[in-house]
Amino acid sequence: MQPYQGLFVLDASQGIAGPYCATLLAACGAEVLKVEPPAGDWSRGLSTREGTQSAMHVTFNRGKRSVVIDLQEERGRAAFKALAARADVMLEAFRPGVARRIGVVPEAGKADVVFLSISGFGQQGPHSERPCTDSVAQAYSGMVSLNIGMDGVPHRTGNLMTVDMVTGISAFAAVQAALAEQARDRVAGAAPQRRVLDVSLMQAAAALMAFNVAEQGLLGRVPPLANVPSGTYQGSDGRWFMVAMLREPEFATLVGIAGLPELVGDARFASFAARAEHREALLPMLREAFRTQPAAEWVTRYQAARMLCDLVNTPLDWLADPHVQAVGAAVPLAQPGLGTLPFPKLPGIGAWSVPAPALGEHTAAVLAELGL
Repeated sequence: MQPYQGLFVLDASQGIAGPYCATLLAACGAEVLKVEPPAGDWSRGLSTREGTQSAMHVTFNRGKRSVVIDLQEERGRAAFKALAARADVMLEAFRPGVARRIGVVPEAGKADVVFLSISGFGQQGPHSERPCTDSVAQAYSGMVSLNIGMDGVPHRTGNLMTVDMVTGISAFAAVQAALAEQARDRVAGAAPQRRVLDVSLMQAAAALMAFNVAEQGLLGRVPPLANVPSGTYQGSDGRWFMVAMLREPEFATLVGIAGLPELVGDARFASFAARAEHREALLPMLREAFRTQPAAEWVTRYQAARMLCDLVNTPLDWLADPHVQAVGAAVPLAQPGLGTLPFPKLPGIGAWSVPAPALGEHTAAVLAELGL
């Protein structure tokens, strides 16, 4: 699907959230020009890298052109202004107030530009200028409090950039909604209006937890842990697996297969609520039982009983899985300067594997187009 062919997107964002939104627009056919400072998007220096390319930067900047413009200089701001005058969509992710000081503003765009700002806490409010990262947003939003590990400790979601990713997806949805509204205006014969969008990591994180926020707001307290003893366990071979329960009767199946059928009649474990209260007594017994067989054996037994269960895979395990390979769930990307990387298909969009640009790869051509 290429619904945004002919759409010109000016991406002045860095990192993950804004660039991911822009790369999703590129995947849908938009022409995306990435504006980078002389040192490049800071994501070029993170993760596995070679020269000015990194796995992180490539992931979130596929399908774009790159132009280096120094927005701290008058000449650079003039070049940006010329580009902005052509943009249908503009993205920025500076600290609130910075973009306006350097001329990255809605007024620089077309009369009907869709202007998207991404920040940690939003453009307004007492925390608007507070530094924010994925980790900070997870902590602030309450997400870490919900991610209680089997060790009883609240954790952030490891190396998965959950909030950055969901912010990028939220921004993509907001831009699409604005473009759809403008299209509706055109059909009705009205002039489409400029749209200014404010998307924050804080708000995106909270939206991802809408059920949890609503439930705790309703109760006025933190509810007990749900679905105990669902979680991850280690087999005798050191491999981890996940087993989960949705209904009360499944507890009998879980402990029966684990070789602990006597736990069914124990009043401490008679319900989800009771098991949550007595989890410190229950979990050690299950851990000890599961260490008697390899993880794959437990997975086989629970899946045969129609329980929710699977091995805890690494991304490499996932790539090698027969099902993943059979459905072509990942496609290779030949990235100049870095090598070949496997990328999952975009859900609902499909295979899309277009390289990311080198730093400033298109600067000369773009400035020539502008007559600069």
